[in-house]
Amino acid sequence: MHTEHTVADRGDIHDERILILDFGGQTTQLIARRVREAGVYCEIRPWSVDGDEALAFGARGVILSGGPESVVDDGSPRIPEALLAAKLPMLGICYGMQALVAQLGGRVARASDFGEFGYASVRVTGECALLDGLRDRLADAGADEGVAPELDVWMSHGDRVEALPEAFRTVGTSENAPFAAMADDTGTRFGIQFHPEVTHTRQGAEMLERFVRGVCGCTGAWTPGNIVEDAVARARERVGDEAVLLGLSGGVASSVVAALLHRAVGDRLTCVFVDNGLLRQGEGDRVMATFAESLGVRVIRVDAEARFLDALAGVTDPEAKRRIIGELFVRVFDEEAAKLGDVPWLAQGTIYPDVIESAGSGTGGGAHLIKSHHNVGGLPEDMRMGLVEPLRELFKDEVRRIGLELGLPETMVMRHPFPGPGLGVRILGEVRKEFADTLRAADAIYIEALHAHGLHDTVSQAFAVFVPVKSVGVTGDGRRYAHVIALRAVETVDFMTARAAHLPYEFLDEVSRRICNSLPGVSRVVYDVSSKPPGTIEWE
Repeated sequence: MHTEHTVADRGDIHDERILILDFGGQTTQLIARRVREAGVYCEIRPWSVDGDEALAFGARGVILSGGPESVVDDGSPRIPEALLAAKLPMLGICYGMQALVAQLGGRVARASDFGEFGYASVRVTGECALLDGLRDRLADAGADEGVAPELDVWMSHGDRVEALPEAFRTVGTSENAPFAAMADDTGTRFGIQFHPEVTHTRQGAEMLERFVRGVCGCTGAWTPGNIVEDAVARARERVGDEAVLLGLSGGVASSVVAALLHRAVGDRLTCVFVDNGLLRQGEGDRVMATFAESLGVRVIRVDAEARFLDALAGVTDPEAKRRIIGELFVRVFDEEAAKLGDVPWLAQGTIYPDVIESAGSGTGGGAHLIKSHHNVGGLPEDMRMGLVEPLRELFKDEVRRIGLELGLPETMVMRHPFPGPGLGVRILGEVRKEFADTLRAADAIYIEALHAHGLHDTVSQAFAVFVPVKSVGVTGDGRRYAHVIALRAVETVDFMTARAAHLPYEFLDEVSRRICNSLPGVSRVVYDVSSKPPGTIEWE
């Protein structure tokens, strides 16, 4: 079975590392992504992590995330005392700042009229390695003080700091937070009441980079080229001269794993591509052309469309469809794997958010635990194959970057997310072949038009949905009674919240006409303007 890496066997690109303590904030993963973008490796641990374990991680600095709790409540989350005593560089963000203040002897006041939620302006009032020289504008600070830099930031807090700990000084204020930013006398510990990880804080990425590289002394070795080199070396060391099996879906993660492992182990990698009849238009041929023909990867293509459609006949519940598709995928995959004999290693495209979410980070769990599910629908408890997960430390945007580094086509690497059950959950109600064929064609028209109009990369995810209701339409002098296609496009940073993309009306009109004119099974096209929440991104 898979064994965890320890600090001792990390490669050089992991030697400079930042620890992020998660206090339950919704943007904790975004903090980690910003640190990685600055070229520095980091990992997230829950605030409840054992102090000695946290120190053993060997971080050069610690970032304390935001969170929903009130630091003045009994039993509220706290920073491990061992970390505080270690005198490591530390940056507290929102709740993290308040925890730092409370545990070092300052005072935090319970929420009353102090809240700031959304845009705010912070006036820089003192010298500080995080803020020196940064400004979005200059503001009059009064006759005695002349002008002071002001920064556009994003606040989300109710409680506020009322008194700083000893050896800390104020370096920034806002309308409702007299201590909006603080720094200690050593120049290594800071607190900011706003969120530098979100794009609304215009200088936020620079602040985080200054902390991890300037204050903590990291040099920025976490680059796509170094990540690929390190991952290839680790894979070779892990599997030795043995064979590896990968379930290739055509999605970004499995495609990058295939390219990476092919570089690492060559023809000892075998990929099984199960064509379940629920893929995007031309997906099977595209996968085979990219991997088998262009890259020389050994790919076994299994045509299982009839088996999947038979299994889904009459099933309308989306969860039931997911379960049937997942279980049948595993069955078909196992049948093909058995034909190959005893393959000792199974590769999968686990990425870091999977690890964090399955471990329950922020709720007392540990982000280092193995995820409880995987890409092919679930691992048997008695599985004897060892796991190879070369992407388990990477965020999705990092996976895309190393995919490009490995030479995969940009059209494959930068494509929008696609659900594991495929069109099975984008066809509402029962799945039938004619419905899948219609949806495939409509989705292809939509995505092709997004590319042609330069809109594809301006949205985070776009797709078509087959709605199993019929509507009257008119074609020429005739009457058409056919189904409805819904178009969806969203803009989002983390996929936890999203808003409907404001696509030009002329564009939507063109796509609607093309779909209705070319697909006899469609009489009407609608555009989904729902946000998340209350809606979800997918329709299932």
